[in-house]
Amino acid sequence: MNRLKYTMAAARYAVGTLAVSAALSMVCIAQHAASARYLNPSQAAESAAPDHIAMIVADWTRAKDYTKEYLDAMPEDGVNFKPTPDIRSFAEQFLHLAGGNFGFAATATGAANPHQGKNLEKMTEYHNKAGLTKIVMESYDFVIASVKAMDAKKLNEQIKVFGRYDMSRGVALNKAFEHQTHHRGQTTIYLRLKGVKPPNEKLF
Repeated sequence: MNRLKYTMAAARYAVGTLAVSAALSMVCIAQHAASARYLNPSQAAESAAPDHIAMIVADWTRAKDYTKEYLDAMPEDGVNFKPTPDIRSFAEQFLHLAGGNFGFAATATGAANPHQGKNLEKMTEYHNKAGLTKIVMESYDFVIASVKAMDAKKLNEQIKVFGRYDMSRGVALNKAFEHQTHHRGQTTIYLRLKGVKPPNEKLF
């Protein structure tokens, strides 16, 4: 009888010890996870910055693909089409977009603008489908490459855009993205007027 009581007591002790050990292990795991999640501010900033760059690159890559769909959709005879005489043609809209991409990205990232001082809208070699697609895609590649090469810590650095607007480098990149979205969107009606169905929205 005494031996049975001793055996049961020993079993209870062993179970209790295992339970305590398991609980302590769970606490250690939870503390480790929490420490990984809640870094001090400087560590958090360093950890988040590369992801921020990756997000910007992903958005511009998506925008490049979407713009290519617009360029592909317009037939050759619609490249220089104007809905009314007093507005930009389809080509001029996208050349203006490309110029903005080059200019904004150069200012925001510090990269040298390969077309500094040029008015792409007036350059006749881009007023055909092949030439237009080439320069517009190059403008997106320039943005993407410039952002990838950028020091992420500089996204909050203050700069002057167009010699008059004060903003951070990150905000300047946001303005660039808004600019290309606006001008691509304007050409939706150009496609409709040429009897072409515009590409589906590409939010993701």
